[in-house]
Amino acid sequence: MPPPGGDSRKELVMVINTNLSAQNAATLLESSQSKLSMSLARLSSGSKITSPADDSAGLAVSMKLNAQLSRIDAATNNVNNAISFSQTQDGYIQKVNDAFSRMSELSVLAQDVTKTTSDRSLYQQEFHALGNYINNVATKDFNGVSLFDGATLNVTTDSEANTFGMTGIDLGNTTYATATADDITTVSGANTALNDVKAAISQLSSDRANIGSNEESLSYYNDQLSSLKNNLSAANSQITDVDVASESTNYAKYNILVQSGTAMLAQANSLPQSVLKLLS
Repeated sequence: MPPPGGDSRKELVMVINTNLSAQNAATLLESSQSKLSMSLARLSSGSKITSPADDSAGLAVSMKLNAQLSRIDAATNNVNNAISFSQTQDGYIQKVNDAFSRMSELSVLAQDVTKTTSDRSLYQQEFHALGNYINNVATKDFNGVSLFDGATLNVTTDSEANTFGMTGIDLGNTTYATATADDITTVSGANTALNDVKAAISQLSSDRANIGSNEESLSYYNDQLSSLKNNLSAANSQITDVDVASESTNYAKYNILVQSGTAMLAQANSLPQSVLKLLS
């Protein structure tokens, strides 16, 4: 209860040196300006994390995800190059198969009893030329890497450098070398050549199946890398990418707060001027 005859209203204190209203308004204005600047930076960069202070843990995760995504891109390049390698092998193998098919045909023609030695010599010329073609294909390479030396190539298939071993194809092995070296100038020689060429065709079909298996496996690895990249990119997006709609709303809010805070600070700074009325 106020003393008898006293005033129940609080005493109005008027000061000049310390303007608490202006200080509070300035503090709030500074906070709004900071948030407005942050919102503007996010909208202009498209990222929620414009500095480590925004989300230190999220930034650390994002950095690791970005590094893994880069390794996935590198592994994808390796797999695609390996697929191209296999496809190049298959292109040559198809022509080698055509050559062996013709050689088997010549071997049968050379066994015709109505053919003379001169006829068989002509067959032998073509047979020999086809054999040389096959031997030449065996020396081909892909970017300096031999296509048909029989070596198994280990292809990197993921971001952790795990590998898939591509089965090698050896066009210089004994089966092929024997068939290409045969002579069909005689009936017996032609018969031997036919058996050798048939064995070579059988070996070639097995080798081509291995190439197909390599391509199929590499295609699965390529699809797997593509799927993994999409999933990791989505996860990284959740951490770093700004939600433009939501952030635009924040920007509008902070922009209004800065404007109103500036106006209120001006009002607070004008309060001490009322002291002049007491001094006049």
